[in-house]
Amino acid sequence: MSDEAPEAKPEETPDGAAVFPMIPAELGVHPLLLAALHAYVLLEGSDAAVLNAAVAEEAMHYLVEYLQRLDGNDLRRVREDMTALAGFAKAEKWPKQHVRFLQDFLKENGIG
Repeated sequence: MSDEAPEAKPEETPDGAAVFPMIPAELGVHPLLLAALHAYVLLEGSDAAVLNAAVAEEAMHYLVEYLQRLDGNDLRRVREDMTALAGFAKAEKWPKQHVRFLQDFLKENGIG
C-alpha cells in the first residue's frame, strides 16, 4: 500500500449550489469584480443543504460592505463593467433573471 493520498477527482457541482457562468477574458471585465460576483452568487443563491446559512449570511455582509467602499475611478470602472456584463448576458440570451441581476446589482446592494 502506498502512503500517498489518492488523486482527487473533480466533482460535479452539487444540486442546490448557485454558480455564475464563466465570463470570457475578452470582455475586459475586471477579474476582482468577477471573483466578487461569483462569490456573491454562490453565497446568496445556494441552498442551505450546500452552505451553512449563517456563515453565508455573514460572508455576504462583508462582501457587500467592501463593495460599498468603491468610489471614484474604481466605482466608475465597476459601473462600466456591470453594463458590459449585462450587455453580454443579453447577447448570449441568458435567462432574464440573470440579466436583471446584473442590471440591478449595484443599486440593490447600495453600491455607489
